[in-house]
This record gives sequence, C-alpha cells and structure tokens, in this order.
Amino acid sequence: MCGIAGYYGLGSIADERIQYCLNLMERRGPDASGVKRFRATSGRNCVLLHSRLSIIDLDDRANQPFQDGAQSIAFNGEIYNYIELREALEVEGRTFRTQSDTEVLLAEISKRGAFEAAMRAEGMWAFAMFDEEKNTLTLSRDRFGEKPLYVHRGQDGVYFGSEPKFVFALLGRKLPINEQHVLRYLVNGYKSLYKQKETFFLGLDEIAPRTIVEIDGEGNETRQTYWEPTFQPNPDLRLEDAVDMAREHLSRSVRLRLRSDVPLAFLLSGGVDSNVLTAIAKREFDYDVHAFTIMNKDERYDERTLVEETVEELQIRHTSVPVTQEEFLPRLRELIIYHDAPVYTITYYVQWLLMQKVHEHGYKITVSGTGADEVFSGYYDHHLMHLREIRETALYEPTLAAWKEHIQPLVRNPYLSDPSLFQDNPCLRDHIYLGADEFSTFLKRPFAETFFEERYAESLLRNRMMNEMFHESVPVILHEDDLNAMYYSIENRSPFLDRQLFEFCYSVPDAHLIRDGFNKVLLRDAARGMAPDHILDRRMKVGFNAPVRAFLNPDQPEVRKELLADGPLFDIVHREKMSELLDEDSLPNSKSKFLFNLVNTKIFLEELAA
Repeated sequence: MCGIAGYYGLGSIADERIQYCLNLMERRGPDASGVKRFRATSGRNCVLLHSRLSIIDLDDRANQPFQDGAQSIAFNGEIYNYIELREALEVEGRTFRTQSDTEVLLAEISKRGAFEAAMRAEGMWAFAMFDEEKNTLTLSRDRFGEKPLYVHRGQDGVYFGSEPKFVFALLGRKLPINEQHVLRYLVNGYKSLYKQKETFFLGLDEIAPRTIVEIDGEGNETRQTYWEPTFQPNPDLRLEDAVDMAREHLSRSVRLRLRSDVPLAFLLSGGVDSNVLTAIAKREFDYDVHAFTIMNKDERYDERTLVEETVEELQIRHTSVPVTQEEFLPRLRELIIYHDAPVYTITYYVQWLLMQKVHEHGYKITVSGTGADEVFSGYYDHHLMHLREIRETALYEPTLAAWKEHIQPLVRNPYLSDPSLFQDNPCLRDHIYLGADEFSTFLKRPFAETFFEERYAESLLRNRMMNEMFHESVPVILHEDDLNAMYYSIENRSPFLDRQLFEFCYSVPDAHLIRDGFNKVLLRDAARGMAPDHILDRRMKVGFNAPVRAFLNPDQPEVRKELLADGPLFDIVHREKMSELLDEDSLPNSKSKFLFNLVNTKIFLEELAA
C-alpha cells in the first residue's frame, strides 16, 4: 500500500514541485520514497513518484519506482496471489531478486502484457508503468476500484496521482471546484456521487476501475476494459452445493488476504460480515486476531453486547473505541482537507477515529467487510425485489409471510414498508434519493437530477446489487476507507471484493439469496459452525450510524456562529434555510444526513476552492 503520482507530457516538472508532492505523499507511504525521470524519444518527459508503506518484502530492494529492464512501475496496492503468479513465472524460467508482489506484477506485465496481467491478478491496485522502449505510459486500476487514481489531462500532458492534492502539487495549482457535483452531493446525497463520471474538481477525472489506459509517445490514449461483471445464474445449482462452494471461496479469499510480512487488525461490528471474516481468520487459519470496534452510545445503533459475546466466544484480543464528540468541527475540517472532498457520511468521520486507535496499536493493515451486502444481498429493499423475482413460484407466500413478521417492523424508510412496492412499479427508486425535493429548496439555483441505473442484468435484484457495487454504495465506502486508513498509514483489505467470489455469487439463482426473513443466506449458512450463532441468527441490519446532532450542538453560540458565518456556501445555499434547519429540535435520519452534508460543503468550499 503506497502513494503514486507522476506526469507524462511535453513539459517538465520542477524539482521543488516534485519534493512538495513527495512531502504530501508521506502519509500514504512513510517507509520510503523515490522518483524516476525518463526522456522519451518523442521528446516527452515522464516522471514517476512513489511513497512506500512496507507490507510485503520489507527490504529496501523492493522500494519503488521499481525497474526491470526497460520497464519501471509505481504501484499502489497488493497482489494477493503473487506467490502463485511467481511460481508460474519461475516454471517459465523467470528469476526474481526480491520477494515482493511489485516485482511479480511487473514481471507479469513484461511477460504477458498489461491486459493479461490484470486479468490474472487477484488484488487491489493502481499502477503507472513507463516503458522506455515503447515510449508508453500505462495506467490501471483494480476491478472494484479499491485503489484510487486521479488524472488531469492538460495541454502539456497528463498528470496523475493517488489523491487530488498530488495532482495539484505537480500541476502547480488547484483545479476549480465542480459546483454541479457539489449540488449533486447536497441534494441527492452520497449515492449519487459515482453515478456520473465527475469529481469535485473541474478537469480532474478518475481512471475507471477494470481498465487499462495506455498513452503513447504522441500523447494518444487507448483504453481497454479487462473485466466485465455479469449475472449468469446456474438454474441447476442446489442451495446446499452453493453453500459449500461459497465457504470454499470465502476461505480462499481470506487466506490470500492474510498474506503479509506485518500483522493485521480486524474491524469488528455486530454485523454478519465482519464477524464472518474474523471467525474464518481465527477458527480456520488460527490467526491471532486483534479486533477493533467503535462503541456507539446511541441505543439505536449500540452493538456492544453482540460484539462482547463474539469476543468471548472466539477468544480474540479486542479493543473498543468510544465515540468522542470533542473538537468535532476542527477535526472534521482537518479530515475534509485531507480528503480533498466532503466526508460523505458521518459514519466515515467516526471510522477515522477508529483508524487512529488501530494506528496507535502499531498496525499497518486492517480487514473490513466492505462489499458483502452487494455480493450476498444485504439491504432491506433487496427483500422486496426478491419478492418480485419469486412472485410466480411456491416460495412467494412463505417468503412474504416471513418478511411481514420479521422485516417490516424493522424498516424505517417509508417506501420500503410496502411489500408490493416493486410488484407494482419495478422501476421505482424514490427510496434512494429520499428528501431530494425538499433539500433542493435550500439552493439558490435549481438543481434536479433524476435517478438512473446502469443495466447489468435482467434480474431486478441483481441489477440493483450491481449498481450498488459499482456506482452507488461500494465506490463511496472504498473512497472513504482508503483515505481514512491512509491518513494513519494503514492499508485496508476487503475479502468480499474478490473476483472468484463475486463471479461465483453471481452464478447463484436469486431464489437462494433470501429465506425465512434472512438475507445473506449463502453467507450465513457458509459461516455456520465458524461465526457465532448469535450473529448469524439475527435479522436486524444495524450498520454504523450516528445523528449529526450527537456531535454538533447548534444551541452553542460559537457553533452556530461558525456554521452561519459568511463563506462560499451561501453563494449557493439560502442562509436562512440553514438557520431554520439548525433550529429544528428533532431531525429524521434523512435531514440529519443533509445537515451533515451542508456542514461538510461549507468547510470544503472554504478550504479547497482554488
């Protein structure tokens, strides 16, 4: 896990800009840093920057940018199956001078080309590779977009980096704020942010996940997609066989992600996902698990008892981290500046506090349950879409009865209390941008953007899950996970984001996903006997959340003064509307999130405007 940055074009980057960029990259890689410059025969200049967080092969020999022959790479991430790839290359006659996954990745690219290397690699990555013989710069990101890679295409060339600030440092200036994206965030919320190919800065793009971009000596770009997610159900797959196969895939994925030359910490909640990963590591691989948990004082989200029962049953080391409300606005400002963006939800402010505690215990790696909801089906609206998918089968009536008994009492979203919601209108998505019409009245100029989905599958449920995976929920989580972890020089690993596991789960018929009011049936059954029963037998989905008023007290004069002080926010938002919102005694969940968005946007515009 590291930071990368660089440039390829007709200009040149001054030494002071390179040094400034390396200084900014230190949190992502405090263990080493390096720079390589190249002069292409076409007259273009290339520079690769790297800051290293040492995880595999801690020796200096594995520092980057790493060169082998005419090819040099700056690589951020981990190739989990590097041992298997290395063994195959050695059979073919390749020799290695390090034990690093970096050298294996570069050898794979040299032997098979970037496209085939990406296809064969299991891991998370963003890399930039320069080939001195071909005068080409190759940029790539992993399948799920775990590792970021931003790019600015200027008149003089292409600037790139793991974070926007790295690009700005090499460019010598900030790019202007993308006001349209700011309005999108305010009105439609975090789930809208990756529906469009935009960022919070004009002229700043992201290399798309699952892609390889090659820039030749004349500055021409070619783009290839090396993996396409699909839903190809196997109608003959029995539930019991699917459970066995899910267990095998989960075990293999966790085993690969335990590979490290430094110890790992586990992020544990009262939910199924993190408990399953923790239990597999402890009970199947006898890993000395140290788990960390945020303890929420809000009784609606308090999972203390569940976590304590897990810790006792699994006999693992555990550190609880109480939520602190101290210095909320100054610390939020600090985090927004580091993110180069608003913090998307208050969950990720609190997660940042958790990462601080992990860092204080000396860990460089965390393991989290990101992606399980989108792979195994974990949200309340999935139940209703599942009902539509099985509406003409014998499963419908008992499934509906179980939903009414077990799930309907738990649902807070007003749309999702109607079991016929998607029977009557399969395209309805009003539950996703909840409150958008009201929030738009806060703006000084009109903004409205109709919800839309990409088409991945005929199945209503699987299409929804893939949109969440690739456009709505998971990209947001990964963005926040990466930045919160890297602030404290920590790598975050997500075993549910595994190609083979994903492809298997998307071959399982819809009928096997939900049963008797339980979602994630495959995951629960696969983990039976490893994960604690008190977790697997619980239907309620909690998830970490906290009302913004638990951190922010607008009744305090100094807080109110700061929130309503002059600033660029009130060029786009009616100040009196925000004042009225601060006066409300009790905010429903959607309004609480909106207030947090307003506070974030105010700070973001004050700190990041060019």
